[in-house]
Amino acid sequence: MRALQWHGARRAAVADDIAMPRIEEPRDAVVRVVRSAICGTDLHPYRGEIDRFEPGTVTGHEFTGVVEEVGPEARGLRPGDRVVASDVIACGYCRSCSRGWHYQCDRVGLFGYATVVGTRAYAGGHAEYVRVPFADTVLFPIPDDVGDERALFIGDILATGYACAKGAVVRPGDTVAVVGCGPVGLLAMEAAWVLGAARVLAVDPLESRRKLAAERGACPVPGTPDVEERIADLTEGRGADAVLEAVGTDASLLTALNVVRPRGVVCAVGAHASEAMPLPTRLAFAKEVTLRFAVGDPISDFEPLMNLVRGGRVDPTFLISHRMPLAEAAEGFRLFDSGEASKVVLIP
Repeated sequence: MRALQWHGARRAAVADDIAMPRIEEPRDAVVRVVRSAICGTDLHPYRGEIDRFEPGTVTGHEFTGVVEEVGPEARGLRPGDRVVASDVIACGYCRSCSRGWHYQCDRVGLFGYATVVGTRAYAGGHAEYVRVPFADTVLFPIPDDVGDERALFIGDILATGYACAKGAVVRPGDTVAVVGCGPVGLLAMEAAWVLGAARVLAVDPLESRRKLAAERGACPVPGTPDVEERIADLTEGRGADAVLEAVGTDASLLTALNVVRPRGVVCAVGAHASEAMPLPTRLAFAKEVTLRFAVGDPISDFEPLMNLVRGGRVDPTFLISHRMPLAEAAEGFRLFDSGEASKVVLIP
């Protein structure tokens, strides 16, 4: 079959001789991919920023498709079912899963991400077919009246944006600042509107992202050194009630802590990896700030998210700037990495 493989920093190539996946465990399914997407998380290995990434990895953890084969213990699934996959692989039965903490599953994994998450590597969705472990937990049905592209982002970035807004306890009437207006930040903004935000301040250094946020109703704020003063001016000196941090750097988290109001909440869903961030504890303590980190959980939040999409309250397809055949996936990575694309969808 055809699939995209990672071979090193900014070296990805499509191969036509990848072995077809097969049922290996009783709860497996094999899915024929209909749509997949390039995620911002995929850019970390693409840029060579992850030491433990294995050359030859088939990437991709956002995909929809059609079930082709089902293991004997994958309950509720049949060949022919249209499905969207959770990016997070979880067993569904361990102590953490029973509490709804799927990213903390004893057997957690992430499609197309080597062993960066968990101890076992699973080939990803930038391919014609994918083996899905724990398929009765990881796969969800797509209703007939919802297209593949509308469902696609429930499996990762919509769930992550939603987790961010929930984690920041966005309430009706709040002024919400979104730090980082890439795909996750923009969908966190959409979730904030759903939860009743009265105003969203979209902070990003890129004019193209601020423009897209403005088209969705946000007030654009350049990510410049005076961002704290700008947000103070926009909030009569109070700061934002809730801050949604969707970048994953020390600088972005510091910005979030600086612009949140006293007794406000910051939720970080950017993929943080710092071992020694200089956290301004005096500031956080004086403001009595709540700081929370979250990982999107499509398994727990699939039903409310699908209801939002199906009911038309959220249509995440506005993010898509490029639709490309899988054969051109390497060029899709280049476009996304350079900022020329806001979101790339691949079609096998």
